[in-house]
Amino acid sequence: MSTAPRHARVIDTLRVGSHVVLPNVATGVIQRREPVMGLADRLQLDRFGIRRMQRLRARHGTGLLRLRVPGRSMALVLSPDDVGTILADAPEPYNPATLEKRASLAHFQPHGVLISRGDARPQRRHLNEAVLDTHQPLHRLADSIVAVVVDEAMRLIGNATSAGELTWQEFSEQWWRIVRRVVLGEQAADDTLLITQLESLRRRANWAYLAPRASGTRQRFAGRLAEYIDHAEAGSVAGLIADTPAGRDAAPYDQVPHWLFAFDAAGMAAYRALALLASHPDLAESAREEVHGDETQQLPFLRASVLESVRLWPTTPLLLRETTSTTEWDGTSLPAGTTLLIYTPFFHRDKRTLSYADRFAPDIWLDGTARENPALVPFSDGPAQCPGENLVLLVSSTLLARLLTARGFEQTGGHRLDPTRPLPSTLNPFALRFAVT
Repeated sequence: MSTAPRHARVIDTLRVGSHVVLPNVATGVIQRREPVMGLADRLQLDRFGIRRMQRLRARHGTGLLRLRVPGRSMALVLSPDDVGTILADAPEPYNPATLEKRASLAHFQPHGVLISRGDARPQRRHLNEAVLDTHQPLHRLADSIVAVVVDEAMRLIGNATSAGELTWQEFSEQWWRIVRRVVLGEQAADDTLLITQLESLRRRANWAYLAPRASGTRQRFAGRLAEYIDHAEAGSVAGLIADTPAGRDAAPYDQVPHWLFAFDAAGMAAYRALALLASHPDLAESAREEVHGDETQQLPFLRASVLESVRLWPTTPLLLRETTSTTEWDGTSLPAGTTLLIYTPFFHRDKRTLSYADRFAPDIWLDGTARENPALVPFSDGPAQCPGENLVLLVSSTLLARLLTARGFEQTGGHRLDPTRPLPSTLNPFALRFAVT
């Protein structure tokens, strides 16, 4: 621990709300709102949040900062070491199933592991790790997964070449085909309605407890998903569920919506990584050099490029944990139910502590530099770390490898990335466009 928690002034609490919390709520915590993302990009809203956090640290030091929120106990994390401690000590005493998270995710995955508590949580976590091969760099289905990605990449390259450009819409459509085929099999390849239903539920989830549950849409979505899982194909991730031992409360079918949800953010990360590589030709060449044919590979440099994309523009800007009991913090007690707020852009882009804060530096994920900083957490960390990290990195790095070895990409739309200038603090993926050569 760093130092005992201090209490913020009322004005500081209001500034945290307006500069850190509100912009992220407005852009959509669960389902990104495209128009608001465009505005956030133009105004570079994350820059204000990062600066606010730097000022708070300069004023209050690196201990927890207790915020003055009526009726709630909340604290802001200001130290990288404290980030590491909090994430490592999950789910006790720092539980990821916070009030806000439960209210949001219950709209489409009420029994998902991320919002589970008690005896059900370890059963659901075990199931996720077993099916997703969490601790293996390459999933057991890697060969079939790579075959799907290569097939869809060729389709994407063909369409983009014919059009002369690659847009987010085209990329997203092909990305979701990859996701459906990988997770649910060939039978779901063209089922855009499934994703439309999920997105509808996620839009409600943005409002957490302020929006009524769309029980009809939820039932139709769950039923449609169950049909695919009941008839899961060999070679699909869902096909592994039936062969995976699970506890009585594991709720295996209810874990799949989160896999789909997580792949959405992964698509944005991959598309931003393409923008980074397109604007850094020397690093794009390094990426190409590690690709050898169509065989299954780990592609460490391309994985590092995706990790850098998420470091620079976190897909989960607000990491929340909730104390499950009265917790001692350097001689001071935090009451049970205290929400701990970790603002990841601050720790990922803090120029006062990171020499590479505002530049594309994939090597930090290869030479051990990133591991030395416990607050660099693109996929969270600790016992609640994203169980699908390696699966996501396999899919995204393979897709980028296919694209980069087949064509050249030059950014023509969206916030231009310039390797000679600090990278923007906010980057709207929906506006990115590329000329294809």
